[in-house]
Parts: sequence; C-alpha cells; structure tokens
Amino acid sequence: MPLTHTYNIRAQFLLRRPVRAFVLDVDISLPGRGITAIFGQSGSGKSTLLRCIAGLERPVGWLRVLGEDWQAERLFLPTHRRPLGYVFQEASLFPHLSAQGNLNYAHRRADRSGGERFTQNQVVELLGIHHCLRQMPHELSGGERQRVAIARALLIQPRLLLMDEPMASLDDQRKAEILPYLERVRDEIDLPILYVSHSVAEVSRLAHHLVVLDDGRVKTQGPLTQVLTAIHPPLPLGEDAGVVLDALVAARDPRWHLVLVRFAGGELWLRDEGDAEGRAVRLRILARDISLTLQEQRDSSIANRLQGKVAALAEDAHPAMCLVQVQIGPTTLLARITQRSADQLGIAPGRRVWVQIKSVALVR
Repeated sequence: MPLTHTYNIRAQFLLRRPVRAFVLDVDISLPGRGITAIFGQSGSGKSTLLRCIAGLERPVGWLRVLGEDWQAERLFLPTHRRPLGYVFQEASLFPHLSAQGNLNYAHRRADRSGGERFTQNQVVELLGIHHCLRQMPHELSGGERQRVAIARALLIQPRLLLMDEPMASLDDQRKAEILPYLERVRDEIDLPILYVSHSVAEVSRLAHHLVVLDDGRVKTQGPLTQVLTAIHPPLPLGEDAGVVLDALVAARDPRWHLVLVRFAGGELWLRDEGDAEGRAVRLRILARDISLTLQEQRDSSIANRLQGKVAALAEDAHPAMCLVQVQIGPTTLLARITQRSADQLGIAPGRRVWVQIKSVALVR
C-alpha cells in the first residue's frame, strides 16, 4: 500500500568533473521511509549521486538526513561517520571470511549509539541465509552473495541504506530469487533505502518514490505512481511506459483460475497466482496494453473493461504515436495509441471512453 511521504532526506549538490565534462547539479527531497529509486540511463549520474550521499565524493552543497546534518557550509562528515550501509553491484564480501565471518565483522563495527535496531538472527531470517553461513564467498551463488552483502550492510545498524544496482551482475534466475527478499527488507525494516537502477521492472516492483536523472540533473521526482503517469514531458521509457497500481485481492473464481483485484476506482480479473484474499498486491499496466473505445465492446476476448474520462494527451517519442491519460475515479491510467486513432475517436480532455486492458502484470 502507498506510504505517507514525509520528506526527511534533503540534498543539494553541485559536482563538476572537467575531464568528463560532467556536472551533477541536483536538489532533491526524499521520504524518510520505504524505497526511493534513483533511475536513469547509463551516465546520468545515479551512482555519482549515491557516492555524494555516502561522502565518497565531496560536492559543493549540503545534506540533511533524518534530522542530522551530514554536510553543510562548514561541515563534511567523512563516510565512516555517516550511519549508512552500502550495497554495491558486486557483493564485495571479504573473500577470506565465511558468510558468518562477514556478518560478524559488521556486527563488531556497528554503531549502537542509538541501540541495536536489527539483530543478527532477525537479519539472517529476513534474508533467508541460514543455510549458507558456513560457506566461503566463492562457494555461494550470485544471489546468495548479494543477500549476505545486504545482511552485512544492515548489521552496521545504519539509518540509511544505499543500494547501487544490486542486481546488475545477476542473471534473470538470480534476480527472480533475490527480489522477494528485497521486498521483505522494504516491508519489514523501518529504514529509508536509496536504490539505484536503470530497470523499469525493478523500479515498478520495489519503489515507493522515484527520482529520474538525466545528464546529471533531476528530470522529475515524486511518488512512483505520479511520476510514471506524467506525460508533460513523458519519461523516456519507450515500450516500458505504464502505470503501477496498489490493489487488494478481493475474490477468487476457482473454476477459471482467476482472482478479482480492486484498486481505487475499479477492479480487474487476473490469473490466479495463489495470493490470499485480502492481500495487498501491486499491479503494473503498460500503456501499450491498453486500447480505447467510445462504446463498451462486449464481444471481445478482453475481459477487463473500465469506463473513464480523458484527462490529457501528449505526443510520444515517435510522431505516429501519442500518450493518453485516462482518469478512472482517483486513478490515472496511461494508454499509447496512434495519432490517427486519437483523431478518428475524437480523443480530447473530458471525452468519456472505455479502457480495454489486454494484459496486467502482478508484480507483488
């Protein structure tokens, strides 16, 4: 379910790198809970921003985290004095220590001035790594190494967790293995997490808040659902453009192996994946999987049909296409249709339309 956004992390940085002709120039306000995704293409400044927050780079500016100044006009806390955990693309475990030894190292150097927020047993259980504690890093799978690395970062007792594309080096099978554990960390640990990624699928599944970087500057920032539905200008997501909805499993149809999920403004039938009734789930609907009609089409294989009102439309990246925002109660959906179809249907703000949803992904 959506979080109430209280912006307890504020940063303003200016960092110039003349050799690469790169400038990071950002002013951001981030929630003090949940996952904030730092999203953008390669070279947009995502990892540089994370390094500035960690104190590994020294930009001009200031940083305030959960009521504490980490950087100001005459203040710059070095990395070792910032209560943060850092998870890199590669697990970076100490190769001469077992998984347990790596966790013990973090436990010994943890800052407990604010008390022990996460116990070793709690973290081991949360990340499902009981079975591999005696193994050396080279004996672990990529997913296991990364889960141990996350556990080690949590046992530092951080107030902020930084994750720099933690799944970039994993294949699809290992990514599928680790994603549920990242969700558990997000849902069960009261800790703000900054998560760098260039994967729309990861961001859609994990994040509550989104910062989009482009060439070292903030293109847009805000709650995930709002940012993904913005069309002025649209995010450069191409075929991945779409929306994320929070919903509840409301009913089950055992005959057809379907479940009914309800969101603010409507309901949809999905393939039954075994989720219990009443469970909160997250849905992703791509703009390319929505078509628009002026009348309800009952003689169609598309079972999910909702009536709504056009809120706005804008040109897409290709001149043949456009993006259409449709309001379904308080929820905004996004459709990608051709400019020709929009003209033929008379699509304009205020027009009542039927939204036909061909596919919905349950991303938990």
